[in-house]
Amino acid sequence: MKKHILLADDDPGVRESLAAVLRSDGYAVLPAKDGQEALDMVSAFEVDLVLLDLNMPVKNGWDTFERLTAENPLTPIIIITARPNQLFTALSAGVGALLEKPLDISELLQTIHSLLRESSEARLRRLIGGNAPFYYQRAHGEREAARKSPTRCVTRPGNSHTMSPS
Repeated sequence: MKKHILLADDDPGVRESLAAVLRSDGYAVLPAKDGQEALDMVSAFEVDLVLLDLNMPVKNGWDTFERLTAENPLTPIIIITARPNQLFTALSAGVGALLEKPLDISELLQTIHSLLRESSEARLRRLIGGNAPFYYQRAHGEREAARKSPTRCVTRPGNSHTMSPS
């Protein structure tokens, strides 16, 4: 059975290209052009994972995240954004992953696979600030300039944050 991914991004080019990639990888895609449409779709369809942009009209990404998490706490959410300096906000909010645009498609697919395999206990631990994996991908150009591993898995033992390559 195909997993259903809600893809919320106001840029039609991003929505169309990501939807094509996700469909070719075997996912059913529910596209949404803004946060309100994303919330409406979650109410109407079963969703296994959400890809959520932050800069959207009508209802922005963080407001949408709050509602999605309140109503569906076990649904993994990946923030995809070009907005800088969102790492600590994402960590404290309990997001499953933060991937900065431009995206590395292979890293995106790997993160989706990881979050879909994750236990519901790990998702709940992350939401309450406990020790659970968090995936972070810096913007593609910044990764190359820094020559660092593109995706980091961040865990939170106690109150500290440790980063290690995934």
